[in-house]
Amino acid sequence: MARVPQQSGEVPQVQDPFEGVDLENLERSLMRPRTLFDLIMSGLVTLMTVLALIPLFSVVWMLVVRGGQRLSLEALTSAPPAALEEGGGFGNALIGTLVMVGIAGLISIPTGVLTGIYLSQAEPDEKAASAIRFAAKVLTGFPSILAGVFAYGSVVLLTGGFSAVAGSIALSILMLPTIVLTSEEALRMVPPKVRDAAIGMGATPTQTVWMILVPAAAPGVLTGVMLAIARAAGETAPLLFTALFSNYWLAGNGSVELMQPTASLAVLIYNFAGVPFDNQVELAWAAALVLVLMVLVTNLVGQALSPRRVH
Repeated sequence: MARVPQQSGEVPQVQDPFEGVDLENLERSLMRPRTLFDLIMSGLVTLMTVLALIPLFSVVWMLVVRGGQRLSLEALTSAPPAALEEGGGFGNALIGTLVMVGIAGLISIPTGVLTGIYLSQAEPDEKAASAIRFAAKVLTGFPSILAGVFAYGSVVLLTGGFSAVAGSIALSILMLPTIVLTSEEALRMVPPKVRDAAIGMGATPTQTVWMILVPAAAPGVLTGVMLAIARAAGETAPLLFTALFSNYWLAGNGSVELMQPTASLAVLIYNFAGVPFDNQVELAWAAALVLVLMVLVTNLVGQALSPRRVH
């Protein structure tokens, strides 16, 4: 706010910021067609957003109500019961999901990050980089069941059985494009002056990438990794073709047996939701609640790591 010049000893006077503004005409301007259209469209968008959120919150509420009743320490630490038995849980499916997503991450994260680095450093007209980028974008819309079919033909048939390794390979195919594209975008968000400063100080291109660009882009890269993990954790169709299902734990006879059918939360929900036994149906609701919470937490972590702006 502007201040009126004053003599020594005088009380300072603050100039009215609205002096000279016709407030009456300003209020009337809210009824102009353009302003009125803006208000109507804003209200319409808000209404449609609320309507779109109603199904989401209703599903979450149903999961909390029905799944929360069956959720317990026993459910998280026990294997599924037989058809006519009571009790039991889905602990083996929870472990199986974590193991398969973990192995898929070990396959896709290094490959995806390195590919993103290559794409970010390649020349715009380089044909190989354009082809890889195009393939990654196509894979983002790749039907998940086709990834399962591919892993079935290339792993299950060759090894002679369903396994956690086959399921992990199918999930890694789905995770890879997300990691590649987000890593490339995160690296491109690093200001060019950062690269120029590193080169000006005598750093080699390799040192610039690994010691300057990658650490600066790490939050964006981690965001892509978390989003890819969230997608893989909720997949069902690829695991039906690769890992199938099992009522037993991965750790048998004191060792982890990855080359055998493996349970997962998504397949357990698929199997138990349609059976005529109340105990299994309740376990399916509880497993669905746990799976939704896992995906939700992973997405929230990814959003928290997402950089609004790279300085």
